[in-house]
Amino acid sequence: MDLYRSRPRVGHIQFLNCLPLYWGLARTGTLLDLELTKDSPEKLSERLVQGDLDIAPITLVEFLRNADQLVAFPDIAVGCDGPVMSCVIVSQVPLEQLDGARVALGSTSRTSVRLAQLLLSEQYGVRPDYYTCPPDLSVMMQEADAAVLIGDAALRASLHDAPRLGLTVHDLGHMWKEWTGLPFVFAVWAARKDYLAREPAVVREVHEAFLSSRDVSLEEVTKVAEQAARWEAFDAELLERYFTTLDFRFGPEQLAGVREFARRTGPTTGYPADVDVELLSAVVQEA
Repeated sequence: MDLYRSRPRVGHIQFLNCLPLYWGLARTGTLLDLELTKDSPEKLSERLVQGDLDIAPITLVEFLRNADQLVAFPDIAVGCDGPVMSCVIVSQVPLEQLDGARVALGSTSRTSVRLAQLLLSEQYGVRPDYYTCPPDLSVMMQEADAAVLIGDAALRASLHDAPRLGLTVHDLGHMWKEWTGLPFVFAVWAARKDYLAREPAVVREVHEAFLSSRDVSLEEVTKVAEQAARWEAFDAELLERYFTTLDFRFGPEQLAGVREFARRTGPTTGYPADVDVELLSAVVQEA
């Protein structure tokens, strides 16, 4: 893969849910061709929008807010088609009792927070008092009736802490699927349009590299899980279940889920309800 003519600045989310998208890059040596920046989803989203990165994963809400500057990669995303395991509401009381109650947000990930708020308001008719705090479930539950957690903290809470503390775990991916019948997308991979205009071949090669990495990782998912279990607080069997629960596709059904989320949240979140999602293949064909 010849990317040396313009070494792209590419973002990498430091969550377990993105490991299968990057593991294969190391296998193929493609990592050598990228200037890789590791950070949280929020920071990477910010850096892509500001132009400090050329290509990066970006949380769905931030992508929709900045869709005029960005082109999404087709066929690759982080989402779910049913349960997700790593985006949850942990509650001491039934969700319909949360009106006016304190709900702790253990993340500033706007997509997960917005999804939780949407489900609680539209499905359960409640308007809790939200506040942000570090994702430590036992501390959260001293001050709040429920907590929204994502990523590795959500996995720890769901699998270890919530059962120990006698709390109920509600999977946001499962709740969305039951409500709408659609998959949910938490983050997409996108390139800045100005970078795509300068380096269309490089952008296509990076897209293909990620697709190949994802495919290799899912073919060898047992090995990926075994390696990850060496440094994570979860065993290999659980990690394999998690990696195969996640949906890394971004096709017509996922796009329908994105459009439904935008329709329901756009006017109150900072983008049009019918926001235009441009995909790389369509843009390249037009060019």
